[in-house]
Parts: sequence; C-alpha cells; structure tokens
Amino acid sequence: MKKVKISTVITVLLGVLVIATFVSPDLKAWMTQGLMEQPATDPVGASARPLNPSMFVSDGAGNRMDVANQSGKVVFINFWATWCPPCIAELPSIDKLYQQFKDHEDVVFAMVDVDSQYEKSKQFMDNKKLGLPVHIMSGEIPAGWLGNAIPTTLILDKKGQVAARHEGTADYSRPEVAAFINELIAAD
Repeated sequence: MKKVKISTVITVLLGVLVIATFVSPDLKAWMTQGLMEQPATDPVGASARPLNPSMFVSDGAGNRMDVANQSGKVVFINFWATWCPPCIAELPSIDKLYQQFKDHEDVVFAMVDVDSQYEKSKQFMDNKKLGLPVHIMSGEIPAGWLGNAIPTTLILDKKGQVAARHEGTADYSRPEVAAFINELIAAD
C-alpha cells in the first residue's frame, strides 16, 4: 500500500476549494465574509466631493426617487448584483445596518441592482431573508459614483453630497459605520 503525502492531500483540497468557489457564488460569498476586515467609510478622504447631481431609482411599484436630493436626509446607496459574490458577502452586514435605521425618518437606503432586474433582485433578497429595499436605475448614474467594480457604496450627507464612498466588500455592521451615519444626521 502506497502512502499519500500530506502535500498531495493539501494540494487536492485546495484545488477542490478553488473549483468550488467558481461554481458556487454562495461559497465564494461565505469565504469573502471571513476576509472583510476593511473599514466601510472614508469620511474625510478624497472621496468626499461636492457632487450633487440627480440620480433616479425606482422601486417595485415604479415609484421614482432622486436619491441625491432627499432634502435633509442621509442616503445609503449600494450598487450590487445578484451574481456578484462580494456583493452577496456584504449584504448581511448592510441588512444589520438597515435594521438599525429603517425606522429613522432622516435616513434612506437604496440597494441599486445594476442589472435593473427588480423582480429577480427582490426574490433574491426574500430568499436570503434580507429586508433591504431593492431599487433599479431609472436614469443615469452620476460620474464618479460607480467605479469599475461592484459592490460600490456611497453615503450622502443631508445636502446630497458624497460623505463616504467605498468600492469593494466591507462590513457595514461595524459600530463606526452607524456612528458615522449618526454624525451625518446630527450635522447641520
């Protein structure tokens, strides 16, 4: 009987894991969640620009909303897609943040499906048992808001200006994110 080297077993297991991540977006999302150590906001960095364009999104009933002009409200915008493993990975943390602010009259959440497939996205959220409000684009995305990757998240201050922008996966359930939103709510 031949002995199997440990290095061979490890190589085979890693190969199976790599193949499985290509086949299963849920597995890839689960692995990405374990890697999310990055802060979710950049409140004073170069991302804070005086942009104040309009950006219209629609909900399932066809109600249009200009997320950039929510008069006195802080707006959390997340560009995502159902097929995007990093997007899927961060959704539970966004849902936790949403649960903290969903009844706050000065905070608006817009989960914008970049594929503009409302029914598919809503079903996805329901299947994952996430209460996040799904929206689709109903116009153009302003320059500088969505980079070359999803997920991309913006937090707009009460004047509709970008207070924070993050491209890539982040953990939005961290206390400092809620504190940042509360600071924006309290600001004049």
